[in-house]
Amino acid sequence: MRTTTKRITPGWAVWTAHAAALAPLPAGLWRVAMAVGIPVGFDRAWLDRAGVPGPGPVWPIVLSLVAEGCALLALGLVRPWGEQAPRWLPLVGGRAVRPSAAVVPAAVAAALLTAFGVAFGVKIVRVLAGAESDPAFPDGAAAVVMSLAYVPMLRWGPFLAATTLAYHRRRRADSV
Repeated sequence: MRTTTKRITPGWAVWTAHAAALAPLPAGLWRVAMAVGIPVGFDRAWLDRAGVPGPGPVWPIVLSLVAEGCALLALGLVRPWGEQAPRWLPLVGGRAVRPSAAVVPAAVAAALLTAFGVAFGVKIVRVLAGAESDPAFPDGAAAVVMSLAYVPMLRWGPFLAATTLAYHRRRRADSV
């Protein structure tokens, strides 16, 4: 596949794209563990109310798959398929990707993920510090394990923002 990039992607942008792609993975693995019936800190009564295992496992597994699928799109900001659609794609295969078609959704996602990360990070700290109670959080050491699984995801927004900025700068320079 030929690439339309005239400038080389900076190494830091490749790193942030990969970090963004991997950021939700630990939280997703934690949710999948919960979905298959590993208590991961929740008491049996909570799991029973949530239908886990049973009909409840569908939502954590789907959420994990969707989150990771979306996260992998960050790689398109540093790979040739982010500039020219792969030929095997119906209707758009082989066509150049308009920079705004990648930058606008990525920037919006980065802003939303960063806001979520800040809000959830504050909540994690408040719950672990005992300043707030939340029945959706496990207790004790399990709360720490869950929080550690979610910490990488809190960085997803900033990693995506940095990668998006690099993509925008590179594509803007290419068009000059």
